[in-house]
Amino acid sequence: MAAMNAPVLIPDRLSDGLIAAAREAVRLPAGARIVAAMSGGVDSTVTAALLAKAGYDVVGVTLQLYDHGAAIQKKGACCAGQDIHDARTAAASLSIPHYVLDYESRFKDQVIEEFADAYLRGETPVPCIRCNQTVKFRDLLDVARDLGAEAMATGHYVRRGVGAAGPELHRAADSARDQSYFLFATTAEQLAYLRFPLGGLPKPAVRAAAAELGLAVADKPDSQDICFVPEGRYTTVIDRLRPHGAEPGDIVHMDGRTLGRHEGVTRYTIGQRRGLNVAVGDPLFVVRIDADSRQVIVGPREALLTHACTLKEVNWLGDGASIEAACAAARPVLARVRSTREPAPGRLAVIDGQPAVVFDAPEEGVAPGQACVLYAPEAPTRVLGGGFIAGTVRAALP
Repeated sequence: MAAMNAPVLIPDRLSDGLIAAAREAVRLPAGARIVAAMSGGVDSTVTAALLAKAGYDVVGVTLQLYDHGAAIQKKGACCAGQDIHDARTAAASLSIPHYVLDYESRFKDQVIEEFADAYLRGETPVPCIRCNQTVKFRDLLDVARDLGAEAMATGHYVRRGVGAAGPELHRAADSARDQSYFLFATTAEQLAYLRFPLGGLPKPAVRAAAAELGLAVADKPDSQDICFVPEGRYTTVIDRLRPHGAEPGDIVHMDGRTLGRHEGVTRYTIGQRRGLNVAVGDPLFVVRIDADSRQVIVGPREALLTHACTLKEVNWLGDGASIEAACAAARPVLARVRSTREPAPGRLAVIDGQPAVVFDAPEEGVAPGQACVLYAPEAPTRVLGGGFIAGTVRAALP
């Protein structure tokens, strides 16, 4: 397998170098049909453009995932009406066929409803992972195969390598843009079919190539918020879908004292400090949410320290038959418990019959519902898989 840290050599004309890099990432003969998932943003548009310029038979596909009235006017949302228009316009400029698929009901059932239910359970969900796991990398891949494509390409910043045991998933060359945390649930079968032409590139080069290629989206801002959450206020969505989530309850100190009342467990996440409206002299943080009793449990910052976490819905991309075998062998791993946090060393284990990660040093603010993504210590860019955090084992307080 080629070294995953090899830099991309870019000649005088930027786009020529990136077209060559796209060919290297795809590794299919010229003329092969590739479905390009086009969200309307600069990354997916440049992906489609590079593949078309590289001589592939590119078919653009855009998913209509929601149509929530005002959301159509929301700038920077990956699935809004303006983005569909931008994708269609880009495909026309590239002279490639383009299809818009109405996945609104699937997206609602598999992503939005689950998002609301997770908050009701006291969890902190990551809907972008669910979206990739279901409508994008399961349902859309089926469409790509039906269209006779030999691969499907996306604008995600991750890299696909091929090792002795088959395709591997690796972190992006540009660590500031790496999206491997959100793609841990990609199965080995899906990975064999997927391509990520931008994974070895820095974002400035992608934007520069968009301008050089004359793409209208070259200066379009990146999406920042969850696409179906207006202005980043997730409680707006939950209150509409699950109004009983706003039922009040007690804010309880971990020592048993009732400190105040809250307006619904869905308004709190593990590690939260602001908005508690209670005081005992020292700073307090949300350390646990008991959705069944509608209690928000608070405590000092050191109470956020976690010794281990159990995993559910595990996906294994590492060598060996299964994560169970890796757990039995106490395989060393690097575990990433938040998308914004660097992986921390630990080892796989079994706790209460579930796959688990035991951290070498306590991790702070590990929240059920978030993903725990595993990387290989011997090859730190390689994704071994991961799972959703099912439960935590609190570190002993001093």
